[in-house]
Amino acid sequence: MVTYKEIQNWVRLKHSFLPKTCWIAHCKEIKGLPVKQSHRRSTPGIRQVPCPREKQAAIFEAFHHFGML
Repeated sequence: MVTYKEIQNWVRLKHSFLPKTCWIAHCKEIKGLPVKQSHRRSTPGIRQVPCPREKQAAIFEAFHHFGML
């Protein structure tokens, strides 16, 4: 199982930005991958900080790299 930290490090090295963990979770939801509910989320099912469209491709690329898709 790949950790969010591993995904963050890979994206940082390949694309020169550090994705927020909530962005990774949002991208996992978009691709239909399982996501655990954050204990800090105030309203279940509603994203306060969705991943910007321009950052999604890099995160999806990381999913492919790690064999998640």
